[in-house]
Amino acid sequence: MLLQLENVTIPTLDQKCAIVNNVSFGIKEGSIHAIIGPNGSGKSTLAYAIMGLSNYKPSQGRIIFNNLEITGMSITERARSGITLAWQEPARIEGLSVRKYISLGIKDQENLERRVRETLEIVNLPPEKYINRFIDDTLSGGERKRIELAAVVAMRPKLIILDEPDSGLDVIIVEDFLTIFNKIKELDMTILLITHREDIGMVADYGTLMWYGDALMTDEFPKVMLNYCKKAGLKEFCKRALFKNGERCFSEDYIDKIFEEGDL
Repeated sequence: MLLQLENVTIPTLDQKCAIVNNVSFGIKEGSIHAIIGPNGSGKSTLAYAIMGLSNYKPSQGRIIFNNLEITGMSITERARSGITLAWQEPARIEGLSVRKYISLGIKDQENLERRVRETLEIVNLPPEKYINRFIDDTLSGGERKRIELAAVVAMRPKLIILDEPDSGLDVIIVEDFLTIFNKIKELDMTILLITHREDIGMVADYGTLMWYGDALMTDEFPKVMLNYCKKAGLKEFCKRALFKNGERCFSEDYIDKIFEEGDL
């Protein structure tokens, strides 16, 4: 496992209750792993704890990354070890050129121009159109998200944490992002995807179902999504949504059977 969480509990700021409760699961290297669940389930809290944000420190448990315990490490140390977080809202670095913004994260400065252009191509932005643009109000929200993702990819981290990258995007742009995630995976980077949308999550290899602080299961993503639908009482939605590579993941009879069974 590239990342392993062992009995991780993350309390509220006043320490009176747990936002994330005794969570354990692993993320395989080279995979896309989605954490799904309703709003308020602790998905983003878990992501921020993995990144090491100061207000999201575990009160118990361990976080192990690339065979090294990082529970007590700072954000900087975690970034150096190969973890990067892309926020729900893209960074507002007004006035900086796209070329400069992306180049800041490239360690090897040799052939810098070529590397920036290649990174823009990965996120489906034509370099000749965007490399000289400035980060300002002329860029749409979707363009800003792609540019931030390009800057993250340019760093070549081992693990990219994407916190609800679908937030505010329309369906057409979401489809484009799915191809981008697979491109990133092909570059031997692992993606931890935080989402509550099945159309984004279906790109994942594996998933973890969070339910109001608890990790109910970790498995192949379609199985996790099926159980999410069951937990939320969304049988007909499940029948419409669970397709991968154009193929139905489960027969309608099987879905009916799962929904007739008891709790998870």
